[in-house]
Amino acid sequence: MSVDAEVTESAAEGAAEKKGWLKGVREGLSKSRKALGQQLASILLDRFDDEVWEKLEETLIYADVGVAATVKIVQSLEEAVDAGQITESGELLAKVREITADMLRADEHRIDVDHQPAVIVVCGVNGTGKTTTIGKVAWHLKELGKESILVAGDTFRAAASEQLEEWGRRAGCRVIRQKQGSDAGAVVHDGVAAGQSSGADVVIVDTAGRLHTQKNLMKELEKVVRVTQKLVPDGPHEVLLTLDATTGQNGLVQAKLFAESVDVSGVVLTKMDGTARGGIAIAVTQELGLPIKLMGVGEKVEDLRPFDPDGFSQVMFEEGVLGS
Repeated sequence: MSVDAEVTESAAEGAAEKKGWLKGVREGLSKSRKALGQQLASILLDRFDDEVWEKLEETLIYADVGVAATVKIVQSLEEAVDAGQITESGELLAKVREITADMLRADEHRIDVDHQPAVIVVCGVNGTGKTTTIGKVAWHLKELGKESILVAGDTFRAAASEQLEEWGRRAGCRVIRQKQGSDAGAVVHDGVAAGQSSGADVVIVDTAGRLHTQKNLMKELEKVVRVTQKLVPDGPHEVLLTLDATTGQNGLVQAKLFAESVDVSGVVLTKMDGTARGGIAIAVTQELGLPIKLMGVGEKVEDLRPFDPDGFSQVMFEEGVLGS
């Protein structure tokens, strides 16, 4: 095969993968798209005045985009209209896609697994999908030919280890665990050491999502990170925070507490298929200053997807949304 043919084939595969990503995300974000489309259709006419801008602000805030991000978006749109760059609603939507995609580009969106082993710590309050996310990530890594070890660092919640073991079985991964109530630091130490001695590619650590007080929870998480660093000085290579999209702005308050305690490297935005306020993705990057690395748009393992800022903005604000 010639170089040109290889490039063409690679481009075709990339386009097909992108198309598949968009299709899955479009279906997963159907609630958000419908709600947003109905609101936008009622205000986006080919005229732009104070009433339109005010209604647009209300629509974006209702979609959980957040006040600061909404103000930034509308100001940019007003400036574009004043400069003669926008004269109709279709052009306005295109500008919204451009602005929001830029907002969603915060640092690196790719998960770093370029270490031996790469250590990933997953944190977040109970109910945000931590353990499920870990299982799905392990499954995807298995598909890529990478061996993972899962570590049941949540020794506080009843049945947490059993849930992780079930995911380990489904993903074909070894699970390191101890009995409920054991010292989480000891479990994490054993898990990382097992990854090093066995030559595993990735070690993924589950953590507690609720202890007696918020202060205890954060201390436990800080301890997990310290234990990891004793064995892997440059680790953990990722600290992923799971955030339930259906909790909206309340979830952001929780997320800020985690980000203050540990060096969170990225967000996994779960349950996006269960909310009509998909704008929370924009609020996450703007208010937390963190990249969204993964997004859950359904229950199947394939529904946990790498986050694509351009693709997300295209789906949320495409022309067809006005009729969806």
